Amino acid sequence: MHEEIWITKLFNDHLAGLGNGALNLVGWPSVPRPWTNYVAMELLVAALIMLVFAMLKSRLSADRPGKMQQTFELIYEFVDSQGKEQVEQHSDRYFSFFGTIFIFILFSNLIGVIPTMESPTMYPSVPLGCAAAVFLYYNYVGIREVGIWSYLKHFAGPLWWLAPLMIPIEIISHCARPMSLTIRLFANMYAGEQITMVFLGLTFLGVPAVFMGLHVFVSLIQAYVFMVLTMLYVGAATAHEH
Repeated sequence: MHEEIWITKLFNDHLAGLGNGALNLVGWPSVPRPWTNYVAMELLVAALIMLVFAMLKSRLSADRPGKMQQTFELIYEFVDSQGKEQVEQHSDRYFSFFGTIFIFILFSNLIGVIPTMESPTMYPSVPLGCAAAVFLYYNYVGIREVGIWSYLKHFAGPLWWLAPLMIPIEIISHCARPMSLTIRLFANMYAGEQITMVFLGLTFLGVPAVFMGLHVFVSLIQAYVFMVLTMLYVGAATAHEH
């Protein structure tokens, strides 16, 4: 059981009724302190993202773009270029999903660098939720783009007589993808968080900054890997036969 951080304590002290209302909607019983660290941090991340983009929208300028606008233009170009590399065609149709996944995971990873905060991605439930969204999304767009019959034919492989072998392999492979995405992100962020906390407790002055820098690097890499794998899955699902 993780100790409550300050924001979770605020939620449980003042919004316990709202939390229990959400639990009751899905059939779970009420509890004295319904909010967990990762749920509170997820909500904080979502609020921060909306605040950042509201500030960005108010400062957009074609003539004199500020540093904030330039930063997000670089992120836009980076995500767009990666999408065009990984998706065969019409990558712009999926840009909003790719960008949302990347920004949410990046912010969730980086917020753990702030003292008294925790990365929600260091809890398995958050990566699992993101992985489930990716799984549902790429299957949905695959069926939408190529049709249900053509999409299911992907599972049978290129040769009809290999279908009895390929179909079970493909089903297992697709079902393993959410688990792979979840474990990769959770394990790396949890390990990074624990290593950072250990060294912060053992060292002083400027030395902890090195490990915080390492945490930032891991956060960036994991957000990138999650996004690229999402693009690969979407690209494979929407590929047309030639």
